[in-house]
Amino acid sequence: MGYERQADFGTPEVRSETEVTCFIDGREVTVPSGTTVMRAAALTGGSIPKLCATDNLKQFGSCRLCLVEIDGMRGTPASCTTPVAEGMKVHTQTPRLQKLRKGVMELYISDHPLDCLTCSANNDCELQDQAAAVGLRDVRYGYEGENHLGAMPDISNPYFDFDPSKCIVCSRCVRACDEVQGTLALTIDGRGFDSKVSAGLTSDSFLSSECVSCGACVQACPTATLQEKAVKEIGKPERAVVTTCAYCGVGCTFRAEMRGEQLVRMVPWKDGKANRGHSCVKGRFAWGYAQHQERILSPMIRESIDQPWREVSWEEALTYAAGQINRIRETYGRNALGGITSSRCTNEETFLVQKLIRAGFGTNNVDTCARVCHSPTGYGLKTTFGTSAGTQDFDSVEDSDVILVIGANPTDGHPVFASRMKRRLREGAKLIVIDPRRTDLVRSPHIEADFHLPLRPGTNVAILTAIAHVIVTEGLADEAFIRERCDWDEYQHWAEFVSAERNSPEFLSPVIGVDPEAIRGAARLFATGANGAIYYGLGVTEHSQGSSTVMAIANLAMATGNIGRRGVGVNPLRGQNNVQGACDMGSFPHELSGYRHVSDKATRDLFEAEWGVKIDPEPGLRIPNMLDAATDGQFKAIYIQGEDILQSDPDTKHVAAGLAAMECVIVHDLFLNETANYAHVFLPGSTFLEKNGTFTNAERRIQPVRKVMEPLNGYEDWQVTQELARAIGLDWNYTHPSEIMDEIARLTPTFSGVNYKRLDAEGSLQWPVNDTAPDGSPIMHIDGFVRGKGKFVVTDYVPTDERTGPRFPLLLTTGRILSQYNVGAQTRRTANTVWHPEDVLEIHPTDADNRGLKSGDWVKLASRSGETTLRALVTDRVAPGVVYTTFHHPATQANVVTTDYSDWATNCPEYKVTAVQITPSNGPTDWQEDYEAQASRSRRIVGHDSAMEPAE
Repeated sequence: MGYERQADFGTPEVRSETEVTCFIDGREVTVPSGTTVMRAAALTGGSIPKLCATDNLKQFGSCRLCLVEIDGMRGTPASCTTPVAEGMKVHTQTPRLQKLRKGVMELYISDHPLDCLTCSANNDCELQDQAAAVGLRDVRYGYEGENHLGAMPDISNPYFDFDPSKCIVCSRCVRACDEVQGTLALTIDGRGFDSKVSAGLTSDSFLSSECVSCGACVQACPTATLQEKAVKEIGKPERAVVTTCAYCGVGCTFRAEMRGEQLVRMVPWKDGKANRGHSCVKGRFAWGYAQHQERILSPMIRESIDQPWREVSWEEALTYAAGQINRIRETYGRNALGGITSSRCTNEETFLVQKLIRAGFGTNNVDTCARVCHSPTGYGLKTTFGTSAGTQDFDSVEDSDVILVIGANPTDGHPVFASRMKRRLREGAKLIVIDPRRTDLVRSPHIEADFHLPLRPGTNVAILTAIAHVIVTEGLADEAFIRERCDWDEYQHWAEFVSAERNSPEFLSPVIGVDPEAIRGAARLFATGANGAIYYGLGVTEHSQGSSTVMAIANLAMATGNIGRRGVGVNPLRGQNNVQGACDMGSFPHELSGYRHVSDKATRDLFEAEWGVKIDPEPGLRIPNMLDAATDGQFKAIYIQGEDILQSDPDTKHVAAGLAAMECVIVHDLFLNETANYAHVFLPGSTFLEKNGTFTNAERRIQPVRKVMEPLNGYEDWQVTQELARAIGLDWNYTHPSEIMDEIARLTPTFSGVNYKRLDAEGSLQWPVNDTAPDGSPIMHIDGFVRGKGKFVVTDYVPTDERTGPRFPLLLTTGRILSQYNVGAQTRRTANTVWHPEDVLEIHPTDADNRGLKSGDWVKLASRSGETTLRALVTDRVAPGVVYTTFHHPATQANVVTTDYSDWATNCPEYKVTAVQITPSNGPTDWQEDYEAQASRSRRIVGHDSAMEPAE
């Protein structure tokens, strides 16, 4: 598309079952009751001048520019705060209004720089547009009096500037921070002429304040007061492409605004159904990695990992890789080969990788990063409900009355959805947080959890069973729902189990570490609070009882009847942009696309007929099994697209040993990541800005990814996989990702109604999309569960084998932080490092005092598996006996201390429970120094002066 601003109707859309008809300048318009005059006028094609109004904020009525005349009404009311009435006759342009608006605009311009021709917002400024709209041609007031033209700009934020000399104090930025983001970091300081926008205390800048750099204020600003630095550096965009963010599982829709082949800015798309026009610091600003100097753009090969890389042509790299694959298959057999799909790549690319492995390599040895994050979600929800995905769309939270968040930190991991959740909480919804750490949801501006249950890490099943005990024994279960929708005999068996005294809050309290009365209060609130919704994250799944916890959550939702309508449900907050899609596409070794087991003959027949090959009916190896088999000498080659298992997977030493034992490791990625230290072939990848395809977010929403610029490496990722397939002898001839989606639709019942034409027309679709649900499925299990009757599963608490003791008395749990993403490959190559330049270890003051530690001290973090060093942060966010860190920086390599314990059903690693000891340190451990030396040697490239910096 060309470059035009997205339509702004001035005030938010109103939902109402009744309609009213009015007349705007003689034009008849029918709108929902409660709609403002301003919005009604915009819907007729009119445009009432405005400055303080925008349609993603509540009406404010301060600029006095949107005045109108209404028959039978005195004065000139503001159209942004006046609702339409039946038969109302509105006049938006009269001599009286023209005079009033000119006078108001003169006052604004009299205290505003007249530098339009050199201003970076020239021809992209609402103040400029509205001055023209009211017909302002001169200003009667001079600049001799007191003004704000000399106010100094705040350039502290790495992504945008604040120039108070251009501020008209419309309050849009303050209101956006309050209403859209929910951080309340901005305010209007002073009164009258002294009024000004402030980012906190007088001593605060935007960078030092509580501002989270979501960009809502920048988007709301009608002048150049708040503006992206990139616009000033590059210029006004000339074209725009609507696409989907490649960070977390929220799946925000953005408009990528371009000038030539340069990306100027990413603006959240108001019609995006996942984000509704909002964004976070990552999606809005952290896209500079796409042009980072460390990005690899040429294929490279080497015969052994102690050699430097050698840049080669695509043809030579693919020929070499194919030769190694074919040699190993002929020498050791097809099961010596395998691959890992990427949760950062598109559905189409992921589908091709698993097809390459099954149809080309001849094995089911394929896995994905969901193995180490949400594989228990797939197992648990399929067992209980019949579908391996969440039940709701994000809009559903607007109707929730009680929200239970367990093992998730949405404000850091899924910030755009967290803003919507916080808005609902400010409207009066109740909140229960189950987390060992005091997250921002527990207490932040105008938000406080009704119950925070800071359980001991590893006791999720115990606390959910204790909550269920209260609900069943106190008669709070929804018996009518259970009898109608669930297996009654299984429910009775489960109810008898949870009712036992050994599952009461009082009995389990010493295990859980939470006051039993708090558990009882939370249970009663959830069971009696009308619409109850459960949201969970990796704090649920990354445990030895991860699958059991997911099933315990499902039990709780079914027992209280909180399934099958808006405002309720079981909602996994997926970590990566397409981890849901990667699972949907058949990336697990036991399932083909659509979660159908490889042992099912009818399913295999369908794929064999389409692909013209035989598919092994036996499941393949999971990632941990591939590494085990490699160290045993049985697994020899792997193709890894867009994943960094050496940094992201547990027990780093074991991962390194497995990779080192292989004869051919093919890494397909943007940067020389940590896994590439052990690679023999490097195939450069393309960013989300350089490809077409689709992502599927946490709410099962399939959304278009559109090419914004040409791939710097020469190929989209699906093309690279296709060329590798051709090199090993497969006859693949796709010309566009739409053809791959057509194949997916033919083979996958839940995607049978999906195609690019529909996605372009409708923006997105939520699977299942098929004959039964032709328009998609925002809410699942409305009239019945996919599996028939909902299945209650007894989930007995089994303590983890990872125990604390005299040598390792503390429990380590891990998580994410707002400014960084996953292993940091993308965000560490942006200015986001200003907020989180290194991983730190959070430790309670009591534990710190016992060890003589203070914030900023270097500490050694040691477990039975290994040790590393990082700086300490003393805080009461964590409880005594618990420490916490992130895993975004390779210098820390936090996973060197995590163990090989994993979920009993899926092998999802137990990242969240590791027994550790913390001691003072003088610097890096011997292992860290050895690791860095090996990594530096591994990144040597022939013809380049120095090794690359750490990538993952």
